[in-house]
Amino acid sequence: MTNFRKAGISDIPSLHSLVNSAYRGDSSKKGWTTEAELLDGQRTDPEGLREMISGPDSQIELAVDDEKILGCVYIKREEDQLYFGMLTVNPELQTQGIGKKLLLRVEVIAQELGLKTIRMTVIGQREELIAFYERRGYRRTGKTEPFPDHDPRFGLPKTSLVFHEFVKKID
Repeated sequence: MTNFRKAGISDIPSLHSLVNSAYRGDSSKKGWTTEAELLDGQRTDPEGLREMISGPDSQIELAVDDEKILGCVYIKREEDQLYFGMLTVNPELQTQGIGKKLLLRVEVIAQELGLKTIRMTVIGQREELIAFYERRGYRRTGKTEPFPDHDPRFGLPKTSLVFHEFVKKID
C-alpha cells in the first residue's frame, strides 16, 4: 500500500540515490524516465535536496510502502500556484501507477493550500514524458526556460536543452 509523507533531512541519502538512479546512468535505463541520453552527471546533489526540504514554501513529498521510499516529488508554492518537479519513481517500480499517485497527491496538496493551478516544466526532448503529463490534463503554456547548461549540480547536457512549461487547472 502506498502512503505519503514529507521528506526530512534524514531521508537525503536515500533520496539522492533514488533520484539519480531514476534519471541518470545505466540504472535509469531500467525505467522509462531516463535522461541518460540527454545528460551526463547527476540529477541532484545532497545540498540541493536539503534546500528543497528546508525551504519555507517547499517540500519533497514521498511515496512510501512500509517506510521504503518508492518515489518522490518536489513541490513549491509560488504565490497563487503550486510548482512541482523532480517527479521520481524507482526505475524498477515504474509502470505500477506510483507516478500517477504522486501526481494526484500534488493535486490534493494544491487543493489543501487553496490553489487552483499547478505548474511544471519538462525538457522539450522528453516527448514520451510530455505525453504522460498531457494525458493527465497538463497543457503547454508556450513559455520556455533555459536549462542551466553550466551548472554541474543539475547534469551536463549532451545537446542543447530547453524546459517547456505546462499547467493544469484544478477545482
